[in-house]
Amino acid sequence: MTCVSVRFDDASVADFFDAQVDLGKKPEQFARIWLHSHPGDSPEPSAIDEMTFERVFGKCQWAVLFVVAQDNETYAKLQFNVGPGGHVLIPVEIDYSQDFGPSDHDLWGTEFAAHVNATEWPDEGKRPENLALDDDPSSYALPYDFLDEFEQMEPQERRFILDELANRPELWNPESEVMCL
Repeated sequence: MTCVSVRFDDASVADFFDAQVDLGKKPEQFARIWLHSHPGDSPEPSAIDEMTFERVFGKCQWAVLFVVAQDNETYAKLQFNVGPGGHVLIPVEIDYSQDFGPSDHDLWGTEFAAHVNATEWPDEGKRPENLALDDDPSSYALPYDFLDEFEQMEPQERRFILDELANRPELWNPESEVMCL
């Protein structure tokens, strides 16, 4: 998952399903809830989230889409496809006061260190003083290979991102015409 898209790796999902079935479980026992996080302060599912949820879970009798945002705001939708079908939003909150017994904090820390790269972003959206307008800001503004990821997206995913940026004028500084994140 990136800050702008999500895609299930079909081979990994198939491997997971195989492993669970080998343990004697039925898909309805392990493939009904999609829980993920958003890096910003909005737990609202994106259009990509909704399309993915429909594609992956749309044939289940029931399924849950759950999103937690960076500030612990949550969104949870129960979708059911029996009877008349429909969906309902579920009020939820996260209780961090209890330890989750099966969690392996050491393994989580190892995975985090291996797969998450911290990036220092400027305070209050200001560009560094040593970055002139004609300098190439890509190493500063996009510390990971965003353009390669962007090019690998489906055309409708790219259009969604561009439309979102176009509809968010607060992300643009009109004086310098430089995107401020």
